[in-house]
Amino acid sequence: MSDSKIKRALISVSDKTDVTKLAEQLHERGIEIISTGGTLEKIKESGIPAVSVRSFTGSPEVMEGRVKTLHPKIHAGILYRRDNDSDVEQLNQLESRGIDLVVVNLYPFEQTVAKEGVAEPEVIENIDIGGPSMLRSAAKNFNDVTVIVDPADYADLIAELDQHDGGTTREFRRTCATKAFSLTARYDSAIAAYFQQETPETKDSSVFPKTLSQTWQFRSELRYGENPHQQAAVYAQPGYGGASLLDAEILSGKELSFNNYNDLNACLDMLLDFSEPFACVLKHANPCGAAIGKTIAEAYKAAYESDPLSAYGSIIGLNQPVDMECAKLLHETFFVECIIAPEFDDEAFKMLKKKKARRLLRLPQITEGRLKNDQVYKHVLGGLLVQSADEAEVNAADLKVVTKRTPTDDELRDLLFAWKIVKHTKSNAIVLAKAGATVGIGMGQTSRVDAGHLAVKRAGDRAKGAVMASDAFYPMPDGVEVGTDAGVTAIIQPGGSKGDEQAIEAADKADAAMVLTGIRHFKH
Repeated sequence: MSDSKIKRALISVSDKTDVTKLAEQLHERGIEIISTGGTLEKIKESGIPAVSVRSFTGSPEVMEGRVKTLHPKIHAGILYRRDNDSDVEQLNQLESRGIDLVVVNLYPFEQTVAKEGVAEPEVIENIDIGGPSMLRSAAKNFNDVTVIVDPADYADLIAELDQHDGGTTREFRRTCATKAFSLTARYDSAIAAYFQQETPETKDSSVFPKTLSQTWQFRSELRYGENPHQQAAVYAQPGYGGASLLDAEILSGKELSFNNYNDLNACLDMLLDFSEPFACVLKHANPCGAAIGKTIAEAYKAAYESDPLSAYGSIIGLNQPVDMECAKLLHETFFVECIIAPEFDDEAFKMLKKKKARRLLRLPQITEGRLKNDQVYKHVLGGLLVQSADEAEVNAADLKVVTKRTPTDDELRDLLFAWKIVKHTKSNAIVLAKAGATVGIGMGQTSRVDAGHLAVKRAGDRAKGAVMASDAFYPMPDGVEVGTDAGVTAIIQPGGSKGDEQAIEAADKADAAMVLTGIRHFKH
């Protein structure tokens, strides 16, 4: 089929944005309009003639509107093949007429589920049945029928009609059908996800469904992927309830790259673990500096000084609004890819945006903390790994002191801080910290001892009096000795190795305190 002239349209929308403007445009072009419910009322109130679905089918709406468009005359009018004599004959036998344009969007199921404290009956009533059925019928018959699911596409539809003498091209109809099937897939996935949630009736079952149904909404193409020869795009997870980079506002600078998104996500993950003023400097999704402070400026200064060399071309995250004091420090940093914070004071923003290559992102949700019971997805060839997010928290009462010496209060505070940072550092990971700031980080090594050597090297003289965190246990004493030989006075690690006793003996020999958490923080 080539151009398909539109004589009759069915309009039934939940989102009524610009629906009367569309109806007026269609009426001016001699297109008959069929409609139902609130959409029909809105169109008629605007003085535009429209036929009710009830009149078109000869059947009343029943069950309080649950059944309106689920009727053979509706679906035959959409699905019949215009070049098939048998279809045309059967349509005539039904005393129905062709429907060439279907304009439908669906009940707001995702918005309903997202409402706090929503009751299940309300959720159930917002599962659209007739809408998806009409969309699928129209999309299936795209050879003859145009389907529109988004008010943003109304203008393109009118332009298409004007360019093609009241008709649409097959290419346009196929594009519209793709969008319709994508919408129904997303809609059904959202419904499936709701029913897969744990309820009193299903609390003993696995938290992982037998079939994982998810759709992702295209946001934009990226200039390239990790490397210039790779193509890339970014998609959003519909209905996600936590802080997300996809909700961040880019206040200044060019568009984000694939690597920017990856690094910023690691940065955001760290920010959500802290409520006190906290700053982190990241490179390749690993922290090269992190610190807490009385002010956000104090926190950033200490985080930057942890490893100024690695801060070149870095990502900087802050969990408090950026004031002028902090902005001056940030502005002096030689080259920064991105800075993300909940907010920027006006004067701070004016200063920071002067460097055009520096991207500034505002994300107020940073202050709201972490989404509970979140899940993490990792693609593998031909499959998907899914796990619950690492939300394990450790406080002083959870720690088991295993050495002769107990940590001092200052050491204990630094141990708990270092433990939070090592959680976000690629394994094998070792973090040295002092006075609420990292002083040396070793990450991504195949040997825990090598990670320790790297952390100590970066710390230099600052290792003296610092504490040390290891993301997993020490199987032998050599990793402990790397730290204590450099001047580390206290160590936090999971424990649980056959070599625990030797590791403890090494700490005792150096008069260092050691505490065990009972959990590990691998991050691969």
